[in-house]
Amino acid sequence: QVQLVESGGGLVQPGASLRLSCVVSGSISSFSYLGWYRQAPGNERELVARIADGSSTYYADSVKGRFTISRDNAKNTVYLQMYSLRPEDTAVYSCRAFKDAFADYWGQGTQVTVSS
Repeated sequence: QVQLVESGGGLVQPGASLRLSCVVSGSISSFSYLGWYRQAPGNERELVARIADGSSTYYADSVKGRFTISRDNAKNTVYLQMYSLRPEDTAVYSCRAFKDAFADYWGQGTQVTVSS
């Protein structure tokens, strides 16, 4: 079974930057897309960014221009580079690797807290 492990979260002040990493125990090239989701207290989980097999990307409007999703196939790692963090970015960020209904994997998440 494929496992995803996120890291890089933490407590930062508004305006700071963080880079989240998601290490996949398998070839990330085998997935249709890799995505970052987040869930804040009291809110539903939402898609933050996604990178498809052909490297096309999607970003939620709330993070466009501030976040960048990327991948390193050699390291089987997906990254979420976050700049200009805001308090509303506070959430648990989870990584997802999706291929089909039989290959859809999630990490357990890493906490990002943006507060002064």
